[in-house]
Amino acid sequence: MIKTPPGWGTDVVSRAYHSMTRVGPEWTETAAGMPAVRRIHIADLRWALARGMEDFGASRTDLIFLCVIYPLLGLLLARVASGYGLLPLVFPLASGFALIGPLAAVGLNEMSRRREQGLSAGLADAFSVFRSPAIGGVLMLGAVLIAMFLCWLVASSVLYNLTLGPEAPASVGGFVHDVVFTRAGRLMALMGIGTGFLLAVVAMTISVVSFPLLLDRNVSLETAIRTSMTVVMRNPATMAAWGGIIAAGLVIGSIPLLLGLVFVMPVLGHATWHLYRRAVAR
Repeated sequence: MIKTPPGWGTDVVSRAYHSMTRVGPEWTETAAGMPAVRRIHIADLRWALARGMEDFGASRTDLIFLCVIYPLLGLLLARVASGYGLLPLVFPLASGFALIGPLAAVGLNEMSRRREQGLSAGLADAFSVFRSPAIGGVLMLGAVLIAMFLCWLVASSVLYNLTLGPEAPASVGGFVHDVVFTRAGRLMALMGIGTGFLLAVVAMTISVVSFPLLLDRNVSLETAIRTSMTVVMRNPATMAAWGGIIAAGLVIGSIPLLLGLVFVMPVLGHATWHLYRRAVAR
């Protein structure tokens, strides 16, 4: 039976969750084929960020060229949305980048992996991920994250139509006024933030170390997701802090006009690889 991407993604997450709950919270040395997960702390996050900055500094020119795609794409989407009466979707488009950020950072993960091994780590090497044996798992997990992003946009549109809509805002100023000073606008913002938060938590839980693990070892997608979930479950406070760092970085990177993403994105992408190294035993 052919399923939609959201349905397929739900099945993947469900299977990973049930597999995870069968293992138990004390799991360190796992069943056959499962990597062991370490406890990590805030100091490990600082270490990963410092290593991410080092990787960025080593390939700065190539990375700026690669990551300039993200602000340009974001600005294009925002322009299209505002130009066709889709102003309420501009914020969901920008904030939803956090959902697909792990997929966008796969090339950066690969560069960090190669640099760690003493191999070349230039712009062309970032695209070598497409020749990786793990490309199937990477694309499938990426499809799940993209489906979540699309669900977020649909949910945002529905919330707007139920509160301030269905008519399009007359102007940017009028839309901002309605969101801040009307009961319907505040309700929309509260429900939207809650929905986005839940989606972001799920996305981070299933992907925080999944992509680096797929690139680094010969494991199945299910194993990668289970390992990622275990990292979050064994380190909830540290992973919450990591999520906060990512959110803050993306907010800072969005100012001005998303151009800061040219610098924020590579640092976070490289740092994710090094966080994986601290969280998952070799």
